[in-house]
Amino acid sequence: METADESAPTAPPGTARRTHGFTESVIRGMTRLARKHGAVNLAQGFPDFPAPDLIKREGQRAIADGINQYAITWGSDRLREAIAEHQDEHYGLDVDPDREITVACGATEAMASTFLALVNPGDEVVILEPFYENYGPDAELCGAEPVFVPLAEDRTIDLERLERAFGDQTRAVVLNTPNNPTGRVFDRREMEGVAELCRRHDAYVFTDEIYEHIWYEGEHRSMASLPGMRDRTVTVSGASKTFSITGWRIGWIVAPPEATDAIRKVHDFLTVGAPAPLQEGVAAGLEELGADYYERLEADYRRRREILHEALTAAGFRCSRPEGAYYVLADFSGVSDLPDDEFARWLTREVGVAPVPGSSFFSDPERGRDLVRFAFCKTEETLEKAAGRLASL
Repeated sequence: METADESAPTAPPGTARRTHGFTESVIRGMTRLARKHGAVNLAQGFPDFPAPDLIKREGQRAIADGINQYAITWGSDRLREAIAEHQDEHYGLDVDPDREITVACGATEAMASTFLALVNPGDEVVILEPFYENYGPDAELCGAEPVFVPLAEDRTIDLERLERAFGDQTRAVVLNTPNNPTGRVFDRREMEGVAELCRRHDAYVFTDEIYEHIWYEGEHRSMASLPGMRDRTVTVSGASKTFSITGWRIGWIVAPPEATDAIRKVHDFLTVGAPAPLQEGVAAGLEELGADYYERLEADYRRRREILHEALTAAGFRCSRPEGAYYVLADFSGVSDLPDDEFARWLTREVGVAPVPGSSFFSDPERGRDLVRFAFCKTEETLEKAAGRLASL
């Protein structure tokens, strides 16, 4: 009888179960496909126009001045103070920069650190859908159960359905406003409804407010500014969208002191800290770019929204104008009977415009089979080029 050779190489062990419930990013995959086929990339939400000169100059100056080593793990004094002033100016929140603010490597790491610090295995995290693709994996990575609650047909929050999703195991609800991918800016009634459920069930709200300065209808409100929500809200935001610097990876978390202590420990061991010289550039932007800048930002994106919306409707898509953020979630059933993933690849390859398959924003892929998402954070020239290609449909 033969025996195994113990010195022979063995196959590697299986992968961790925590990774089995999700795939790599569909959005980033569509960017790679767009590059392969020379398509106009309206899939991934990064601008193709320059950041403000002030921010670039300040970042370059910081590098030249030798600010090239580790900053304080949870963010430079200057940037945390600038974030605190921003929270006061825009939302009337008195935030302690030393005890309630953590600077992270982008809003993505900020949200992951928040989950890992505050959610236990076996907890439930309520996620409104359609949703940004990171939230479900964030819950699964900490051993929690994501509980998905669809928006109503008109993309408002169905508060009765949301109430049924809350239970004894509910630890938090994720609220993204202005919303990716729907473009909703949730109104006061919706926000107060979510807040009341969290107070009743002693749950956190993790708010993703990365598009806080990009909205066209209604008014963006920070959940932490609502009565009774200051101590149970973790606000995630950052500079990527507001200052068109998605590659700089500067995000932040505003949370009560006890939650901040836990978040900082996770952040420290996860990434150590965000890039030190780039924090100086972002701080300058928050300090010096005032109301005029935010008004121009909104006006520029409003024009881009109109170009893309008109191009899509002319090409046979059904879609509404988003109230905020910079995406259009469009129904393509009048254009093609392909499923969303095949249609997205076909549109990229044959028409030269890359969207994101709608199914990637739903827990049940069938709910997004007639949908694709387009980003309009591009120059008007780029959007006109995309419009010309879409006209061929």
